[in-house]
Amino acid sequence: MQVGSLLQQLGPSHRTAPHRSLPRAVRCWSEEQLTNQLQVPVLKSRDTEAEEKGGLLCDLVSEQDNHQLNSRSPVHVRGYFFDCMESERSQRMGNACIPLKRIAYFLCLLSALLLTEGKKPAKPKCPAVCTCTKDNALCENARSIPRTVPPDVISLSFVRSGFTEISEGSFLFTPSLQLLSLANNNLQTLPKDIFKGLDSLTNVDLRGNSFNCDCKLKWLVEWLGHTNATVEDIYCEGPPEYKKRKINSLSPKDFDCIITEFAKSQDLPYQSLSIDTFSYMNDEYVVIAQPFTGKCIFLEWDHVEKTFRNYDNITGTSTVVCKPIVIETQLYVIVAQLFGGSHIYKRDSFANKFIKIQDIEILKIRKPNDIETFKIENNWYFVVADSSKAGFTTIYKWNGNGFYSHQSLHAWYRDTDVEYLEIARTPQTLRTPHLILSSSSQRPVIYQWNKATQLFTNQTDIPNMEDVYAVKHFSVKGDVYICLTRFIGDSKVMKWGGSSFQDIQRMPSRGSMVFQPLQINNYQYAILGSDYSFTQVYNWDAEKAKFVKFQELNVQAPRSFTHVSINKRNFLFASSFKGNTQIYKHVIVDLSA
Repeated sequence: MQVGSLLQQLGPSHRTAPHRSLPRAVRCWSEEQLTNQLQVPVLKSRDTEAEEKGGLLCDLVSEQDNHQLNSRSPVHVRGYFFDCMESERSQRMGNACIPLKRIAYFLCLLSALLLTEGKKPAKPKCPAVCTCTKDNALCENARSIPRTVPPDVISLSFVRSGFTEISEGSFLFTPSLQLLSLANNNLQTLPKDIFKGLDSLTNVDLRGNSFNCDCKLKWLVEWLGHTNATVEDIYCEGPPEYKKRKINSLSPKDFDCIITEFAKSQDLPYQSLSIDTFSYMNDEYVVIAQPFTGKCIFLEWDHVEKTFRNYDNITGTSTVVCKPIVIETQLYVIVAQLFGGSHIYKRDSFANKFIKIQDIEILKIRKPNDIETFKIENNWYFVVADSSKAGFTTIYKWNGNGFYSHQSLHAWYRDTDVEYLEIARTPQTLRTPHLILSSSSQRPVIYQWNKATQLFTNQTDIPNMEDVYAVKHFSVKGDVYICLTRFIGDSKVMKWGGSSFQDIQRMPSRGSMVFQPLQINNYQYAILGSDYSFTQVYNWDAEKAKFVKFQELNVQAPRSFTHVSINKRNFLFASSFKGNTQIYKHVIVDLSA
């Protein structure tokens, strides 16, 4: 009998509207007491909240308050309250409420059973494309893996199905599988961890598929290495270098799935020339030379916003280089200017600002173009490449109070760049300090440090390399290489052979003024900028011992590329003489993930 019909038969005198706020103290009956026709009420403490027991809802009452509440005992069944009289009233009416309580109890029990039965999940039926027995399911001409396979099957096979891919989690609902056959389909790959959770697998048949052995299948090679299931031999159909190779014999090391890229991170709304990074007071900073505003702009990392923000600045005129140098715990900045002379500033930690402490002699440094800092035998130096007709490329040495002129290398050569590096003249000798000066009027000249005189001496030049704008060096497995930038003609990569640099690679570089090598983690790059085309990023190929094209960047008239590492993040700063200064984030991507 339905609940509604039964309640209608009870009549309105025996039910009330659903009660939302029950009295604080009323009786409660248990299932056992209801079975015994509710002869003895169960009383609980006043402090206990109303509970639902066996489908009956009652407020609770203490033993001493029993005599006050004998007249009314509401019983709650699916929103209805049945009021019963007890004690003397019950006796006078011949226990008339007992049948109603019995009815209420059985209605609750029936409702609970119906609800419980309704919550039981329906047993999955065998899919239309499959034939199922108690333990086995054989599917034919299926276009995908059905999700309604009975969960207790231990053998699942697909024949003449021809599907080309499998969705993730296709076997989540068949955890008891022991035998799985996906043989003779058109599968080219399998989603990662498709067999996860199938701990009972003893045999997997993947033969007769056209697997493409790329990074998406690397996980399968790893799985084959540690699974206890028997897997028949399967073979690669691609890529060409892996065609017909046995997948079971491949190693995860055969897959090169880690790639990198430079992703645009931030734009700085100003032009720039040189960009340098330095550590000071346990923080990382970036300083940028702005030629048109004449400023050295200092940036710091915002740990909350995850961007670079302004920290401080030094105001000047036509600034071309802002070179930081930290000696012990003191920060100095060499500011090279085309007009108004060049100066040295000191960071005053008490005043929290930069203070000019020294002028650089204007008779020697007339048109500075580049500055390099270095340390030899615990002595700090910096060298300024002067590009004027009457200037001198000059080395300055720190004397404890300031920098003084230490050596002028040569005059009248219009030097555009200076690079400090250490190379060994023979395999048996230690590396010694060297300088390479680039000039628009001669080949790059190599100077070697003389320990006895504490001066650099002219050794040789780099043959067949006229009109080199700049030289930058890098090392790979102990070998020293240089990147030579040419505005007209081909830029080059050369390797130090013990007595001279040897040509190993040429790059077309019309309009280039920067060819910057830089290393980020274990990745060696070389970035070739151009005033007339896209910037080319090259990645070092260890097997070929050469650079290969890697990525293009759109930077207007680039002049420098600088690697900045902060909080385990790696950034590439790209200066621009005609556009915005750009910041790229170095991103590492695992294609097998």
